[in-house]
Amino acid sequence: MRRVWKLLFGRYLLVTNTVSSGVLMLAGDMAAQEIENRLENKNAASGRNWQRMCNMTLVGLSQGPLHHYLYKWMDALLPGASVRTVFKKIAIDQFAISPIFIITYLYSAGLLEGASVTDCTDELQHKYWTIYTADWLVWPPTQFINFYLLSPKYRVLYINAITMLYNVFLCYIKHNDDLVLQLTGKARAKTDPSSTSS
Repeated sequence: MRRVWKLLFGRYLLVTNTVSSGVLMLAGDMAAQEIENRLENKNAASGRNWQRMCNMTLVGLSQGPLHHYLYKWMDALLPGASVRTVFKKIAIDQFAISPIFIITYLYSAGLLEGASVTDCTDELQHKYWTIYTADWLVWPPTQFINFYLLSPKYRVLYINAITMLYNVFLCYIKHNDDLVLQLTGKARAKTDPSSTSS
């Protein structure tokens, strides 16, 4: 068991980070769909969207390598775990990396679901600030623990575990405009299908 663990978090760390990202995104979407079904009083089996679950898994798999290499780059750029260094890493994460992941998440999920680039852009404009505000509530304290206490080889797994919970929110907000309406008071403008291009 110890040998397998060393391989997973040593030689095969990229694979571990990629697969765990996909599996935990899937788990987050399953939980989000369960919440949606209960709110709409649907039967869980009949209301489950398998294509959406597959799409969210692919999105997670695509984000695993990004996390893997971004954390390696950040640790090389800012080695050590002093409080000052940790706050610098949190600033990079919040001001640079977080916006990248929000954009790639909404575009990759949207395109996999058959939306046009214009539709994805409209959705990004409508939901970006709600997601980014939530990011500020969740990730700075999470990342402080990550950068200050954890070994670099466990960073992505830890983030994926927290992300599984956060993905419930992401998947719900991705597929339900009503939450954004409740939070911001702004309805999403509907795009005329005849005017959009992929």
